[in-house]
Amino acid sequence: MHRNMLCAVALAMAMTSAQAQDSVREEIKQLQQRLQQLEKRLEQTESTATQAAVQASSRPQTESALNPGVSVILNGVYGNFSRDPSTYRLNGFVPTMGDVAAGRRGLSLGESELAFMSNIDHMFRGTLVASISPDNSSIDVEEGYIQTIGLSNGFTIKAGRFFSAVGYQNQVHAHAWDFADTPLAMKVFLGNQLNEDGIQFKWVAPTDLYFDIGVEFGRGRQFPSGVDRNKNGFGSTDLFTHLGGDLGQSIAWQTGISHLWTSPKDRAYADVDSTGTGVVNSFTGKSRLWVLDGVLKWAPNGNPTYNNFKLQGEYFRRKENGDLTFDTASRALTDGLISRQSGWYLQGVYQFLPQWRVGYRYDRLDSGTTNIGLVDSGALSAADFPILGGYNPKRNTVMVDWNPSEFSRIRLQFARDYSRLNQPDDQILLQYIVSLGAHGAHRF
Repeated sequence: MHRNMLCAVALAMAMTSAQAQDSVREEIKQLQQRLQQLEKRLEQTESTATQAAVQASSRPQTESALNPGVSVILNGVYGNFSRDPSTYRLNGFVPTMGDVAAGRRGLSLGESELAFMSNIDHMFRGTLVASISPDNSSIDVEEGYIQTIGLSNGFTIKAGRFFSAVGYQNQVHAHAWDFADTPLAMKVFLGNQLNEDGIQFKWVAPTDLYFDIGVEFGRGRQFPSGVDRNKNGFGSTDLFTHLGGDLGQSIAWQTGISHLWTSPKDRAYADVDSTGTGVVNSFTGKSRLWVLDGVLKWAPNGNPTYNNFKLQGEYFRRKENGDLTFDTASRALTDGLISRQSGWYLQGVYQFLPQWRVGYRYDRLDSGTTNIGLVDSGALSAADFPILGGYNPKRNTVMVDWNPSEFSRIRLQFARDYSRLNQPDDQILLQYIVSLGAHGAHRF
């Protein structure tokens, strides 16, 4: 009997042990499921954190998702000119329809800027720069675009209105220029500064030596394109590339080449005929512009705080081929036009003490060869196209500026300008530029 009781107890204990093992297995299974769920949540959290980090890293410290960077640029000038600025012209070159004069006599408020910039999300960044005319007559959108920040492999896309990547200085805002005005070559070939409505595709190579290549497709709303053509497609195309690097710890360099081609239609300009009567002529055809640019920067051991030097230059060469119409409002005589023209500038700026810089710039233009069909055929004389007569404008400019901080600059500039035929113009400019609020980093 005792043996039967012992067997029953042993059987009961075995059954209890088996049930306990099953319960433990079930608990382990549940724990494994919970662990998998936690791992999935952790992966999602890390992904969200990574996207937020990417977005935050590309945003200046003064910006946030709900607080975009805002800045105001104020610019005031006192101008003294030996020639009337309202009669300014660059002999030998077609007028560009832009405001290319050096400035106004006396005291004046220059063009002010109001800028907003911020990341939109982890994929896009937005920028708006509005220019306010000093006479309160207009507020123009200087730049207004979105730009990708989330693409991989060095690709970026920019769409909207922006300064074209043709050449070097065209992409630089006026408050960051090293002189108070643009080089003569930019005045005659780009109408002072070219900003297009369009789209830009750019790729930066993943190499130690900086290399980029890109293309822009624009509306063609400004010189050298001329008037709005009211057509589908693109009015201008710009292909560009840059190469740069370092020479030791103290020298950095960059070179670039760009090619801008457009097809102007009825691009008008004012001139006078052989009798002194004012006429309006127009050009329709093809315009091709090549720009070669280079920049060299020096700072002891890469530290520009006390001393630094910047050497900058660009060479422009343009060919235009098409039809020139004389006196569009009356006689409307049309024949061919072929022109090949060029220009260049070289400038150097040296910071000899903290906050103090001096600079010198030399400009030179070559009106080249211009074949006017109406003159070659004898229908008109060269005197009917005085602005296109052969002439090579030049200019010498010196400046000194004081920069109490990165937000303010006071500049004194003197230039002797030979843009007008046999009429040198002595130009003195005293300028202040101040920046209120956040502003983005300047380009190389």
